[in-house]
This record gives sequence, C-alpha cells and structure tokens, in this order.
Amino acid sequence: MRIAAILLAGVLFAGCSAASLPQGTPGGSAVATPSGSPSSESTSTAQPSSAQAPTCSAEAASLSLAEQVGQLVMVGVNVELSAAQRAAIREHHLGSAIVMGATPGGVKQVAALTAKLDALGGDTGMLVAADQEGGLVQRLKGPGFATIPSAAQQARLSDSRLAARASGWGEQLVQAGVTLDLAPVADVVPSRYQATNQPIARLGRGYGSDPKTVSAKVAAFSEGIHAAGAAVAVKHFPGLGAVSGNTDFAATVVDRTTTASSARLRPFRDAVADGADAVMVSSARYIKIDPDNLAMFSPTVIGLLREWGFDRVVVSDDLGAAAAVGSVPAAERAVRFVRAGGDLALTVDVTTAGPMASGLRKAAEADPQLASRVAESATRVLALKASLGLYRCG
Repeated sequence: MRIAAILLAGVLFAGCSAASLPQGTPGGSAVATPSGSPSSESTSTAQPSSAQAPTCSAEAASLSLAEQVGQLVMVGVNVELSAAQRAAIREHHLGSAIVMGATPGGVKQVAALTAKLDALGGDTGMLVAADQEGGLVQRLKGPGFATIPSAAQQARLSDSRLAARASGWGEQLVQAGVTLDLAPVADVVPSRYQATNQPIARLGRGYGSDPKTVSAKVAAFSEGIHAAGAAVAVKHFPGLGAVSGNTDFAATVVDRTTTASSARLRPFRDAVADGADAVMVSSARYIKIDPDNLAMFSPTVIGLLREWGFDRVVVSDDLGAAAAVGSVPAAERAVRFVRAGGDLALTVDVTTAGPMASGLRKAAEADPQLASRVAESATRVLALKASLGLYRCG
C-alpha cells in the first residue's frame, strides 16, 4: 500500500517535475563557474545547430518594465479559466501559461482555452505549455490526444520510430494551440539509483542509465516535436537522476556526485548543440557544482548552460507549490531566478504569480543591473514566441 501511495502521489505532482498539481490544488553566493568541458566519457559528437532564433531586442526594449516582467512569468491555468487566472494574466501582463488540471474535452476543449489565452496575451501573444512526456506524466488527455507511453517504454523504440511517433504527439499539441512541450526528460539515472530515485526512475520518466542512449532518445523525441511545429524544454538540468527525494514533496533534495564535467550531463549538452528551444533547471542542490544554491537560483548552474553556448530560454522548475522553494517568500522567487540568469519563471499556483511578478518588477526598478537582465530575458522569450509564429520581430 505504501508503494502504491507513493506512485499515486507521483502521478498527481510529477511534471516539471512539480508542475502537475491536480485541478483545484492551491498552491547566497555562488562558487566560481567550473569548466564546462565534459569528461572523455561524455564527449558529444553533436554539432551546434545552424538554426538561429529571431532577434527581438528592439521589441523587448519597447515594452514597459512591467510588460517585460510579464514575459518572464508562466502561470498555471485550468481548461475552465478561473477569474483569478484571468486577473493575474491581465494585471501583470503575463505572457505564458501552463495547462493544469483535467482535460476531459480533449483537443477541442484545450483549443478553446488557448484561444482565450491568446486574446488575453495581447500584442505579445501567449506561449502555452504542457507537461506532455508520456506515461504517468501526460497532462493533456481526452479525445484527440493519443495515450503516450512512458519514457521507459519509449526507450525501447528505435530512434526513427520514436521521432515519428513524437511528431504525431506534437501535431496534437499544435492542434490544441499548445506550442511548448515541457519534455523530454534528459535525466540519466545511474543503475545504483534505479530502485531509490523517486522523481524519475520510480515514475518511469527516464530513458535509462547510459548517457549516450538517453541523448539519442532525447534527440529523437525533440526531432518529432519540432517536425510538428512545436518547441521543447529539455529537463531537469543538471539532472535529477542521482537523487532520492522529489523536490515536489521534499524541502531538501541534494545531489552529491554530479559535477560540471559529469558524463550524466551529456544529454543536456547534446540537446543544446542540437538546438533545444528551452532548458528547464531543477530545484535540487548540487554539492559539487554549487553547494550554496538550489540549481535554479544558481548563477553557476545556469552559467554552465551559457558557457556551452546556449542563448535560448532557461525555464525554472515549479516556483509555486514545490516544497523545495517553500521557505523562499513568493516575492523573491522570480528575483532570485532571474538574477541567476534564468528567463522564464514557472508557477503552477496562480496565487504566487502576482507576488512573483510584482516582486521582480519592484526589484528591477531599484536595480539597473537587474532591469537589464529582465530586458535580456524578455528578448529571449519573445524570440521563442517569434520562432513559433506567435509574435513577430523585426
């Protein structure tokens, strides 16, 4: 019974990993940046993508500070958009949303929601995301949405077959107006952690223990989603495979072995080279990379991505309801994330969206350096929207 209860809890909360709450659920200094050079075991054969994201710096600069901040907050919404969700989007100029709760009406119901969100998004459009990994973590269901196998099951498919099937899943997302899939999971779970790793292995969310294999499956899944015209957010950097606890439920989740040159980072590094649209950063703490900060509040962790040449959107794991951030005041969460180099602060809990946006705006008003960071991140988010046809730059 205890195992069953743990798995049920994982179904309800797993996602970003924290972004899948059931409908109606409320919700220091960094060490020097280590070298990003991978070990010989993890050397990537992928070449940097030739695809260039649109440049939207002028458009971002034309926005007010409040509007720029709004581009940096993604809020959880239900298919039956609540008054609080509408108000948060309007009052804080929020430019992104993640679909939460049940979707019994399938593609048509979600499409109706995304049409409403698009209207609320105004001139900058609305980026709509969902946790659509497969298996226990498939947010969008109902008529028109196929049942997606778990990553553990997807790993048994050939790369070409997985890419083809992911293309079909991506087409369903696009039909529903969802243009960012918060997937695939690039976390490598070492064999010795398979029985104890709660966020990935216990829920069948990973592609395996071999970095090369995981990298290939991440690439195949991403290829399919891209072919359908949607974007991917590879997660959960730098990996939740070598931890035991789940940051949704545990206030302290620590990785004591992963380093900046660990072979386990290969799937992320390859995804960056292959042109990943976004990378989601975890809320665990990595002792051998930055012992002083959660990954999504760490300039060192996010700086590693930038050192690799990644200049696209860095999205946080859940900053709203996850236990890992429970001790941080809501008004400080987006501030810490953006100061660390992050771009898109995600909260599944609408009651924290306003405080997060207001806190970031007020902090940026008082700090020109942070205001510059806000504009930089708004540029990246608008570029992602432009690449998806949701906004026009230039």
